[in-house]
Amino acid sequence: MSGKIIDGKAKPLGAYPHYKRAGDFIFVSGTSSRREDNSHEGVEIDADGNVTLDIKAQTHGVIKNIESTLKAAGAELSDLVEISTYLISMDDFAGYNQVYGEYFNAETGPSRTTIAVSELPHPHLLIEIKAVAYKKG
Repeated sequence: MSGKIIDGKAKPLGAYPHYKRAGDFIFVSGTSSRREDNSHEGVEIDADGNVTLDIKAQTHGVIKNIESTLKAAGAELSDLVEISTYLISMDDFAGYNQVYGEYFNAETGPSRTTIAVSELPHPHLLIEIKAVAYKKG
């Protein structure tokens, strides 16, 4: 089994890799919309310090981050077999679900669980996703 921290991505906030391969399975660690510069997709802060959070933009950012992690592992989104999504509020489920449907469909997409949590590692995060892919290596 091998884990990998990927150059050009935001560094993990703890002692874990971006992904770990176990045989033909690729386990993607919990992923947010955090960019390499530690800003977040879907977070706007105006000149007065007011913060606007956008679940749709964050969901796009998370899925794109997962996609780039899978690419580094030699896989792609179509290789995903399972996704676990953590939302701060189920009020954001509709926006998340709409964006999710732009990437996956019921026939070919991964199995999915969506869970409401009280908080995530950064106060601007509305969503985090962990995933498992299967790709012959």
